Amino acid sequence: MPRQRDPPLGPAAPIDPVRLVLSGHEAGYGSRVVPPDLVIGVDVGGTKILGGVASRDGTVGRTVEVPTPTEGQSAFLRELDGVLEDLLSDGAAAIGVGVPMNLDRRTGVGLGAVNLPLRSLDLAARLRSRFGVPVGVENDGNAIALAEWRVGAGKGVGDLVALALGTGVGGGVILDGSLYRGWAELGHVVVVADGPRCQGNCHGHGHLEAVASGEAAERVAIELWGAGADSHRLVREALAGHEAAREALGRIGHYLGLAIGSFVNVFAPELVVVGGGFGTAAWELLSEPALAAARREALHPADDELRIVEAALGDDAGLVGAALVGFEALDGIR
Repeated sequence: MPRQRDPPLGPAAPIDPVRLVLSGHEAGYGSRVVPPDLVIGVDVGGTKILGGVASRDGTVGRTVEVPTPTEGQSAFLRELDGVLEDLLSDGAAAIGVGVPMNLDRRTGVGLGAVNLPLRSLDLAARLRSRFGVPVGVENDGNAIALAEWRVGAGKGVGDLVALALGTGVGGGVILDGSLYRGWAELGHVVVVADGPRCQGNCHGHGHLEAVASGEAAERVAIELWGAGADSHRLVREALAGHEAAREALGRIGHYLGLAIGSFVNVFAPELVVVGGGFGTAAWELLSEPALAAARREALHPADDELRIVEAALGDDAGLVGAALVGFEALDGIR
């Protein structure tokens, strides 16, 4: 059964001033006071589908979370339809979806996914036909970058790189105040020459995703503690002082920083934002080695001025970004 994290939206609830302050969002991101102009945002991940209703300012209302089916495209579409049918009862005017696929920008067709069995999928057209509302679909990494730039840690900057470390590694780029909408498969840059094979359907070696994702952390955990160990345990043990776990996460942070250094030399961002489920959970242990490695590789003046910060929107970044894509569809931008 779908897991609803929050109750259906009813009468406006009072704003929690403490939560507003802690969130750092001027509109109260994280509160459940949602203006009437609503869309559905859906973040499709390697392990879960998280959908919710959201407003233009990034405020999130009721959410529904289900495991991501991995047995085939038909099963995935059935589960996604169920999430959307549930949330459309809240009166949303459009749908936005962030999906871990390369998109053909001419046709809108999703060409393929690394960690899910999705191929040649025109998701926007399918959902428009089924639900009769405007639909926007974007690469999940791009959606996260859009969210952190519009209403998160990167609000107000003109150039930004965002990375999401989860099952894999996604990312997006803001250039000159606009989302770069081409392929930005930042998780598939090579950071270890002839290194370990990448995961899922990727046949490359030594990619960032192969050495700095949640799955990479899980492989380390299994090496340390055997079958059943996962990235959550690796982070937990490291925070408790386990030396081998701390060394492993320091090494992952180093690889992350090597990639960031290259991104800085290509895009010259004012800010690099790191999030995702694993990236957020391990941030305390990844940030220092990542910054050191990135500054070592970055050209001057970025070697002195580079800023790497934790994502502000937490696990909801992908959902919020997808919702913003939904508003673009509603407004006729897509």
